[in-house]
Amino acid sequence: MTTPDELDDRYGRTPSRRRRLVATLAIGVGAVAAGAIAWGAVSNVLDDVDVETVAFDVVDEHSVSLSFQVAAPAGRDIACALEARDPDHGVVGWKIVEYPASTQHTIAVREVIPTLAEATTGFVNSCWVT
Repeated sequence: MTTPDELDDRYGRTPSRRRRLVATLAIGVGAVAAGAIAWGAVSNVLDDVDVETVAFDVVDEHSVSLSFQVAAPAGRDIACALEARDPDHGVVGWKIVEYPASTQHTIAVREVIPTLAEATTGFVNSCWVT
């Protein structure tokens, strides 16, 4: 004969130890996953670097002068890839520059990009935290 307690266990009317353990583990895994997603979103923003080209000047057929502003996390070294292109959008000059950590959030920079042929434009391809 089946007892009332066995029937309750069989049909889920009372929580068993196993169910409580599974529920606790599921909540724990969910909390860890939510924390990992939140940290991934925050850490990407912490190392975010914004750049704005202010001006460029074709100095001669072998160089382009480029002025730009970089907004980066204070106290972090950064690097930027600068590029010069010709009228057909071909790359005629390329330069990687590194800047030491600064106490300021935004810095203004002027660089000269050496070119193999006369360029028609100069710009910052990208910047990143090193």
